[in-house]
Amino acid sequence: MTTSDLEKSPDSRRKEIRRVVASSYLGNLIEIYDFVLYGSAAALVLGPLFFGNLSPAMATVASFGTLATGFIARPVGGILFGYLGDRVGRKPVLIATLTLMGLASGCIGLLPTQAQIGVAAPIVLVVLRLLQGIAAGGEWGGSVLMIAEHSDRRRRGLLSAVGQAGMPSGSIVASLAMVAVTQLPKDQLLSWGWRIPFLASFLLLVISLYVRRKVAESPLFVESGPARDRRAALVTLVTTQRGALFRGFLISIPIPLVGTLCGSFAISYAVQAGHSQSAVLLAFGVGLAVSIALMPLYGWLSDRLGRKPVYVAAALAFAVAVYPFFWALSTRSVVLLYLAFIVVLAVIAVAMQGALAAFLSELFPLRTRSTGVSVAYQAGGLIAGLAPVAAASLIAAGSGRTYVALLGVVFAVIAAYAAWRTPEPRGADLAAQQSKTFSRAGEYAGAPATEER
Repeated sequence: MTTSDLEKSPDSRRKEIRRVVASSYLGNLIEIYDFVLYGSAAALVLGPLFFGNLSPAMATVASFGTLATGFIARPVGGILFGYLGDRVGRKPVLIATLTLMGLASGCIGLLPTQAQIGVAAPIVLVVLRLLQGIAAGGEWGGSVLMIAEHSDRRRRGLLSAVGQAGMPSGSIVASLAMVAVTQLPKDQLLSWGWRIPFLASFLLLVISLYVRRKVAESPLFVESGPARDRRAALVTLVTTQRGALFRGFLISIPIPLVGTLCGSFAISYAVQAGHSQSAVLLAFGVGLAVSIALMPLYGWLSDRLGRKPVYVAAALAFAVAVYPFFWALSTRSVVLLYLAFIVVLAVIAVAMQGALAAFLSELFPLRTRSTGVSVAYQAGGLIAGLAPVAAASLIAAGSGRTYVALLGVVFAVIAAYAAWRTPEPRGADLAAQQSKTFSRAGEYAGAPATEER
């Protein structure tokens, strides 16, 4: 807690942290709404609309390819906006990323199809998807740090997890929007119905910007001032904090992987297995709804038990559950369909997500934190973004679900090992200008600061 914070009344500090958490929640909501909406649309409608000259199977692969371009762009956004977050402040970056994401997503709803403007349609679609990815690359890290740097270390995990609840909330809103439009006759869905959820991004943007503009800048950034080191923060990270950066990258992979492999790809897989589009989207939404309620619980547990135990247990559980998940989808049982999404999304993935925000925030010192958190998480997202393309290609080539599930198993086990090898960061002093967790070689250099609990 900074000197300026201490001068504020308890009521003022409580109101401020509520605004920060609400802003982070809404920012995560619109980010994930746009990404899940695109993923659902890629699975259900974008193939025939923008790649109609291909076979149905290859059109699905191509539409998932455009999904992957957004994840490819996310590390670029992480580097760009992470650097700006360390140089000019967290708040201006969050205003910029939110605006770019909302405008790019809304413009997808205005985009003519391939039948209307030919090859230009998929090209513009890819460009808008790249802009989505660049915006998302800075949004998550910035919103995470705003909560972490406003809150005290005793409740850092809990409050960060509440902000993270915006991610499943955005997924639910996107899923419900797609459920609503898929009730239309197919010709109406493909002609105009699919556009409505994308156009709704404009409204979400206005609401989120209204809340975000009222949020105060990070008190730690205000007190320390902009970074004055002429070296880019990424150079500093690679040369002096590469251990933290590499571990952060590895432990960041499974969460977006769940979203792409057990979300976007699984929706397409379940529909092809014989489930109706609306049934799959509703089951997906129910799993996410339960995860919203459990997210704060896992954040609270990470404050009590530590980030490592919560994350490692969840990552190993995902490695065990991913094959049964795809098996359940292939059985055509509605009960197993719902159970699969609830277990993976609401019990397992949410535990990783609830611990990760505080986990990453505590790995990096103040001067490079924005860049470190953004680059680590978005580089992990790049790997996850390629998973649906790989999975769809495996299925198209005649491979079974075993190889698809193996993708999840490998990355979950690697992430669990990386987290286990990371010194417990709970209680780290976020005002520190230098890393107290890792030395120049990336090895453990001492315990983080602690506070009486």
